[in-house]
Amino acid sequence: MAKRKGKGPTPKAEDRHWHAKRQRARAVKSARRTGTPTVGPGSRPQGGEGENARQGRPAGARRANGETPELVTGRNPVVEALRAGVPGTALYVTSGTDERVREAIQIAADRRIPLLESGKAELDRLTDGAVHQGIALQVRPYRYAHPDDLLKGAAPLIVAVDGITDPRNLGAIVRSAAAFGASGVVVPERRAAGVTAGAWKTSAGTLANVPVAQCTNLSRQLKAYQKAGCFVAGLDAEGETAVADLDLAAGPFVLVVGSEGKGLGRLVADTCDLLITIPMPGKAESLNAGVAAGIALYEVARLRS
Repeated sequence: MAKRKGKGPTPKAEDRHWHAKRQRARAVKSARRTGTPTVGPGSRPQGGEGENARQGRPAGARRANGETPELVTGRNPVVEALRAGVPGTALYVTSGTDERVREAIQIAADRRIPLLESGKAELDRLTDGAVHQGIALQVRPYRYAHPDDLLKGAAPLIVAVDGITDPRNLGAIVRSAAAFGASGVVVPERRAAGVTAGAWKTSAGTLANVPVAQCTNLSRQLKAYQKAGCFVAGLDAEGETAVADLDLAAGPFVLVVGSEGKGLGRLVADTCDLLITIPMPGKAESLNAGVAAGIALYEVARLRS
């Protein structure tokens, strides 16, 4: 019987492309070449995320409430997110040969977003096999405010959303809230859109200035706002009062916006002090939630002025 040949000595860690030391060495080399700060397995990024890096997780992979960061993947989505000012914590790239990738690297460098040069296998793992085209932007988990934090000033204006699952609608509502002087937006924790990269992009950066709070139960939170002296009005196609005729909006006020298809949930509608509507002489059956919120907030701001 022929004697089997061995595979030879185990290669050094630095010579194995999948090894953390090899990844770290490539990241350091890239940083020296571009002048961009890097993070990677074994390094210690800013913000106290060193443990995540040591465990091979993306920087910021966990925070106090257990949420994980979002990854925006693909050349066009990543460039658009960076252009829109979406708060990234790390940019993962396999190469910088594509024009869009080079632009993403440049924007990240200008905003001091850490750059990590990664292999395709590593990006496949980080993105759970999604189509990433060799680039991914890690977006930090949004730090939600407490619902009571929105009760600021003598006459706070709060927007509550019910049943809205599209982050782009949430972003549009936040943008209108910023335009018309709202104190903030409150969303349910479950079965509702949260602050994602899509919401950031649609809000045109206003999420940096308008707080979004989460509550465990929207009906209970609306009752808490009522006890705090707020008048709660739900936007509904069957409402008995037009938004423009609601004089009570001049005081502490909560505007509740439902989804385009289902509107307000029954418990939420029953909790509201009044259901209000936007008169529509045209033929449209309903308005997009973001559009409806913008029109209603315009009328509320006019009444409050």
